[in-house]
Amino acid sequence: MSETAKKKLLWPPWLSSLLHTTFFTPCSFHTGLSRNECNMYCLDCTNGALCSSCLINHYDHRIIQIRRSSYHDVIRVAEIQSLVDISGIQTYVINGAKVVFLNERLQPRMGKAVATNACRNCKRSLLEAFDFCSLGCKLAVTTSSPSSISKPQKLHSGPRKAGINEESKYFLSNISFDCISPTAQTPLIKMNRIKRRKGIPRRAPMGVYS
Repeated sequence: MSETAKKKLLWPPWLSSLLHTTFFTPCSFHTGLSRNECNMYCLDCTNGALCSSCLINHYDHRIIQIRRSSYHDVIRVAEIQSLVDISGIQTYVINGAKVVFLNERLQPRMGKAVATNACRNCKRSLLEAFDFCSLGCKLAVTTSSPSSISKPQKLHSGPRKAGINEESKYFLSNISFDCISPTAQTPLIKMNRIKRRKGIPRRAPMGVYS
């Protein structure tokens, strides 16, 4: 058995399928229902995302729920830690619960500054205690097949307004972090108000009388 095959045995067969599944789309089998968003996944069937109405066909199966953080898929640590090894993956806190991201996230292009600690797969900046930013990145590195595993999610392309956009409002109001990538703080510069110097008063020239 090859070394790569041995590494793949460390991961359950459903994990790759989970990471390639698209969630939070309307269920094609329950189009007439109001709550038909697909945010569930059956680890025993591995046949795509499920809505809550689909669960009746998966009685006594292992079901996990996927959640969202700023348009990216996450799963609670409490649900996934007993199923796969998530050690080394940076965790976050959303609504009081620890989560990990499923896949690599696209990140804005930064300058040439090199992060002191970065994800071993996608090079996203991390805290010193972590090696990976997501489940997909850890799976990619440990199986030596990043091109077939890692699936960056697209950035939200909705309309944006000046100031804080809707994505930022949701992110700031609903998410708190226990682990967040450190960023350099921009020093505050006090700008003294420039006062215009008053000119020297001069008397208007007097007229010449003949």
